[in-house]
Amino acid sequence: MSKKKKRSRSQRKNEITKGIFTVLEKEPSKSFNYKQIAAKLGITDTQDRNDLIKRLGQLKQKERIREVERGKFQKIAAQHTMVTGIVDLTSNGNGYIIVDDLEEDIFVPKHKLNRAFHGDTVEVFIKPKRGSKRLEGEIVNVVERKKLSYVGIVDKQKTFAFVRPTDSRMYTDIFVPFDRIKKAENGDKVLVELGDWPEDTDSPYGTIKEVLGKPGEHHTEIHSILAEYGLPYEFPYEVEQFANTLDTSIKTEEIAKRRDMREVLTFTIDPKDAKDFDDALSFQQLENGNFEVGVHIADVSHYVVPGTVLDEEAYNRATSVYLVDRVVPMLPEVLSNNACSLRPNEEKYTFSAVFELDDKAVVKNQWFGRTVINSDERFAYEEAQHIIETQEANIPAEVSIRKDAYTVSNAIVNAVLTFDRLAKTMRSKRMGEGAISFDKIEVRFNLDAKNEPQGVYFKESKDANKLIEEFMLLANRKVAEYIGKQNPKKTFVYRIHDEPNEDKLMALNGVISRFGHSVNLKDKKSISASLNQLLQDVKGKKEQNLVDTLTIRSMSKAIYTTENIGHYGLAFDYYTHFTSPIRRYPDVLVHRLLQHYLDGGKTAKEETYEMKCRHASDMELLASSAERDSIKYMQIKFMQDHSDKEFVGVISGVTEWGIYVEIIENKCEGMVRIRDIKDDYYIFDEKQYAIVGERFKTVYQLGDEVVVMVKNTDLVKRHLDFSLIGKHS
Repeated sequence: MSKKKKRSRSQRKNEITKGIFTVLEKEPSKSFNYKQIAAKLGITDTQDRNDLIKRLGQLKQKERIREVERGKFQKIAAQHTMVTGIVDLTSNGNGYIIVDDLEEDIFVPKHKLNRAFHGDTVEVFIKPKRGSKRLEGEIVNVVERKKLSYVGIVDKQKTFAFVRPTDSRMYTDIFVPFDRIKKAENGDKVLVELGDWPEDTDSPYGTIKEVLGKPGEHHTEIHSILAEYGLPYEFPYEVEQFANTLDTSIKTEEIAKRRDMREVLTFTIDPKDAKDFDDALSFQQLENGNFEVGVHIADVSHYVVPGTVLDEEAYNRATSVYLVDRVVPMLPEVLSNNACSLRPNEEKYTFSAVFELDDKAVVKNQWFGRTVINSDERFAYEEAQHIIETQEANIPAEVSIRKDAYTVSNAIVNAVLTFDRLAKTMRSKRMGEGAISFDKIEVRFNLDAKNEPQGVYFKESKDANKLIEEFMLLANRKVAEYIGKQNPKKTFVYRIHDEPNEDKLMALNGVISRFGHSVNLKDKKSISASLNQLLQDVKGKKEQNLVDTLTIRSMSKAIYTTENIGHYGLAFDYYTHFTSPIRRYPDVLVHRLLQHYLDGGKTAKEETYEMKCRHASDMELLASSAERDSIKYMQIKFMQDHSDKEFVGVISGVTEWGIYVEIIENKCEGMVRIRDIKDDYYIFDEKQYAIVGERFKTVYQLGDEVVVMVKNTDLVKRHLDFSLIGKHS
């Protein structure tokens, strides 16, 4: 990131919005143009002035202010207290309305939701504050439903049925007339589609669209997770047919249009159980002593062409979904596992970023374009790690994906070791510039043939993983820089990450202080350095997973957008996603735009690509939520078979209704409900992040080690309840 301290994008937007209203409210009878408002706010920076102009237009469009004459604005009178926002329901049934232009959310009690559900876009009437300290309102209209389908359990009667949604935030059941029940039986888990909600009925009408199966069965629960988020688990027939009829052969005339790199030493490094290989590295030493490194990415855009059913399906999915027992791919198998998979000893079309690096990993030259390659080897991370650690060509049977020992060439050993050295140099430089090193523990399961969990293990990132990561980061950053620095400005897809919110960092400090840690909030550089120190200090300690999780939550969410503000977490001024088009649609867009500009094309329409970016960000969020739910489901399934065992855990959360405990040895998290702790009457102490016994003053505080046993496992609701044995001595 730039040396100049930057306010975050959201902070800047809020400050400008607040400033506009401060000026207009101070003299409500007058009108002001942007220059007058800028002068009153002391805005001299070009970027801030442009943001001010843009914000005035947005506020006018949303009828928060009015344009009394060309370019002159005035605050709309106070009687206009209707705003549009998004419903965020809490577990107790009350709601908050999130409005872009309001710093404070609007509280709506449950009896004034007026049939709005979680996530809906609604119009809300804001009541005057008077004695209340918070904004309060009443929903008057549902503008758009967030979801039209819900997963639930069928309660079947003779001539009708009710479906009870499994989403705890859904406060009503859904009435299903007899002719819309399909083949559902009593107790089945189903997907039901919302219909109308007549004024004189207590429940909305619905139609059962799909019977998912019996609750608790593995197949049913995994499909339920996908259905809850509206994610598909199979391709439509016409998409499969289209993909299967593609000509995936390598053509001489197509090779002639590309840079031919088939003779350059090339290999892939991936997880040992990977099915698709969308990136490869090539290596050769140049006569001047520098290294030519090629980052070769499957040329998905060669096959996935705009205007086809294949492209439409890929766009709608936007991402592959990695559930605990399966991958739901973005592309059909003929592409993801075959034509676009960079398998060894097969010629493949690729889109490449080729760099000349000196011995200090400084980029001396770069080239971007379409290529053809032929990978010499496929390595698992464990095999590459063995080469890095031993500097030997012999791969022993215990780490070999070939199931027996074998020997690689000295050229490959040299390439891997050089890559490792360059990657470490790049990583060290990145950390020095303020990048944050998140190595959060990732839970994985050993599954048997029936998808039953036999054990838990943790994914570990070693030098071989970091080697690949650094070269992918290099390609992503340099592609973004190449387009982002062009003049005139070109529309492009960026991956941005805003600066962390100061309030969230202060809240993080309050929690981690319980463990003797702190974050220095003096300036951006201090924050980055102390966050890295914090993540290093907790490694291997009982609180590591808790602190890692809370630190990530204090960060802004990375998103796709055409408006570049840099990537805070990586400390890059320019960043995009270029390296995984098999599993991410934004990478396909990046390939298309890059080729368009390499061909001398004019800038693409920004509004079109911003819409695609928002869709991709939304789908990424749904996919990650589904992935988390599948892990939670498998953790509960694993704990079902350990109900007679005592576990040591760390208190990972404290609420008024109980404490959350994360088991140290397997990272499974469950709840101990306050009502189930019988040795005293416990009260929630929000300031101490604790519950305190009223009689004996026993304190159970965030971060304390306790002993628990499994009390109840509910695969349908994905709840895990513990019984508290006591403190761990």
